[in-house]
Amino acid sequence: MTHAANEPVAAEPTIDTLTDYRPKVPLRVYTADHVLIGEFGAERRELVRLKDIPASLKNAVLAIEDARFYEHNGVDFLGLLRASIADLTHQGVQQGASTLTMQLARNIFLSSERTFSRKFREIALAFRIEHALTKDQILEMYMNQIYLGQRTYGFAAAAHAYFGKDLKDLTLAQCAMLAGLPKAPSTYNPVVNPKRAKVRQEYILQRMLDLHYITRSQHDQAVKETIDETVPGSRFGAHAEYVAEMVRQLMYSQYKDEAYTRGLNVTTTIRSSDQEAAYRAVRKGIMDYDRRHGYRGPEGFVRLPGAGDERDETIDDALRDHPDNGEIVAAVVTAVTPQNVTARLPEGNEVHVTGEGLRFAAHSLSMQGSQSQQIRPGSIIRMIADAKGHWKITQLPLVEGALVSLAPQNGAIRALIGGFDFNKSNFNHVTQAWRQPGSSFKPFIYSAALEKGLGPATIINDAPLYFPPGMKGGEPWVPKDDDQPDGPMSMRLALAKSKNLVSIRILSYIGTGFAKDYVTKRFGFDADRTPPYLPMALGAGLVTPLQTAGAYAVFANGGYRITPYLVASVTDARGLQLNQARPAIAGTNAPQAISPRNAFIMNSLLHSVATVGTGAATSVLHRLDLQGKTGTTNDAKDGWFAGYQRSLVAVAWMGCDQPKSLGSREFGAQLALPIWVDYMQHALAGEPHAEPSMPEGLAEIQGELFYSDRLPGRGFVATLGGGTTRRSRRPLVQQENADTDNDEPQSVSPSEQKEILDQFRLDNL
Repeated sequence: MTHAANEPVAAEPTIDTLTDYRPKVPLRVYTADHVLIGEFGAERRELVRLKDIPASLKNAVLAIEDARFYEHNGVDFLGLLRASIADLTHQGVQQGASTLTMQLARNIFLSSERTFSRKFREIALAFRIEHALTKDQILEMYMNQIYLGQRTYGFAAAAHAYFGKDLKDLTLAQCAMLAGLPKAPSTYNPVVNPKRAKVRQEYILQRMLDLHYITRSQHDQAVKETIDETVPGSRFGAHAEYVAEMVRQLMYSQYKDEAYTRGLNVTTTIRSSDQEAAYRAVRKGIMDYDRRHGYRGPEGFVRLPGAGDERDETIDDALRDHPDNGEIVAAVVTAVTPQNVTARLPEGNEVHVTGEGLRFAAHSLSMQGSQSQQIRPGSIIRMIADAKGHWKITQLPLVEGALVSLAPQNGAIRALIGGFDFNKSNFNHVTQAWRQPGSSFKPFIYSAALEKGLGPATIINDAPLYFPPGMKGGEPWVPKDDDQPDGPMSMRLALAKSKNLVSIRILSYIGTGFAKDYVTKRFGFDADRTPPYLPMALGAGLVTPLQTAGAYAVFANGGYRITPYLVASVTDARGLQLNQARPAIAGTNAPQAISPRNAFIMNSLLHSVATVGTGAATSVLHRLDLQGKTGTTNDAKDGWFAGYQRSLVAVAWMGCDQPKSLGSREFGAQLALPIWVDYMQHALAGEPHAEPSMPEGLAEIQGELFYSDRLPGRGFVATLGGGTTRRSRRPLVQQENADTDNDEPQSVSPSEQKEILDQFRLDNL
């Protein structure tokens, strides 16, 4: 069913349409704790029961539209007679005397054309409706069906659109204002035409007084009440635009256009408080990076006329092209001194920026910079207010960032931020951005190495590798990392310090074919995006943040492969359940990806990274149960941190949409780790300390972990890279692509050489 003005119905309507009332209700998306985060549909409608509609609103509607509603049988003949006389006087057909039942008939079944034939059909339908439904059913249907402007249908949706309130929270004055809308929604719109809306509201209040629906004091108080004439802000309870869009796409793929009309209510796995924490963390991390790299100058410039209306219109026009970005607002500078910038905000207020608020843009306030960088009258700048309401000059960042967190036991996504601002770019970096993971990929190579006889105590030489000539007469190749080689070190320390040469040496030893098969089949990385050659050790493949979170969950949950999921349940407008998630659960029905002992050792290695290694900044959380790994790609084009506590995995990423260097002094520990820490500060609040217990198949010797069937002297690879690999006694498994007498890598192709050197441009921290 639609608003009759848009879709006249040619066929003779049936009353079955009313007894099986199914209005167009939009798709709504909720968090796990039932906070609304998205709504999609041409018609904004919320179905409510008559008992849930406040008496003040029902009485206001009846007073102005149909005071004799409970007395007539669908047609008010007295009112019709009065309207007919008026029609003859005006020599045309007028709209008056329509009862609520007649309006409902017209709204559902007929067009809004004004002809006698349509009026007779309307009367006939009104009789049929009154025969089929009770008065309360008719009133309830009317209150849900009628168009009230702002794309809203029904009073519940209108209450949110105009006042940002639930029906139960409306004042008498607001009820009377809404009751004036059915006659002409655009004419009596309190936002567009506040004066006309006020006149009609007072008329309705007088009618309510005359009909003894309200007292004189209630009337007087409602008349005096000031109605806010601005459209309320977002009614969504969390910044989850990327989540809502993911759900919209999922629902459309299943239900097509019906997804927007059948009243689907989708409950996600998102926790609203976690989502807000993730939103703040990503935006803060990106803004902090942007400030480190200096002010680029004003966003634009507009030539200002002299004072007056023309000047105000010029400023308003300029700001329309620079919409607000969350808390970051655009402003036009009207006056400048080195100590003070006066600027006009979109709502017309002038504000002053002084002192600390000017520090970021100090260079642009001097005459030294180029004209395009100078802040002068007419400059369009960005500003942000601090916690005390003091304004600061800022700018919109050019970099992007993302964060996703999930429960490692079942894959339920708890928070997802796909970018800095959805309205600026709806590209979801959590699910759509395929980027090189850098050193955040190394743990998966280390996990594979555990199955080839290596362990945390294996001593590996962090020294330049020797690649023999690829052909007779060729030259040997000895690549050197920019990072200073530290010589022989344990595998545990090598991961903590993110040593590139060690990672390549490990991969060369275990074999690229084995490693690729291992990381793709056990952790879910794409085979087509995982290169089967040595640069894989440094994260030369392509992954998404969501894929990475799912892979780290294997370490967090003891070795089980889970599938990240977002939709917990779907119901229709009547509450009928259409879908219920049944995720595989670690330790119950999820497939085993790696052995519990492998997961336990990797958990221990990643704990070292998070305490004494490149992820040591996690110490500010004052927890002893954190694990994680930083990652920086060549030329610092991407910054990563992937980490977890047993109850929650989170992955943070920062980079540019068109990959380019983020700066020679930028690493994952400076780019992504602060975002992760800020988020986890909230997400883990109150979460008890949890460490896994040691599984079977492990032994602890002198404080280090070993597979119990590969102990020193019994198949354990004790050293690697000292010229000869020393395996204690005979190997238990022959190593693929490895030489147990000479562990230096075999020859590599020129393309591999280039990619390895590219990865060496930074530590890959």
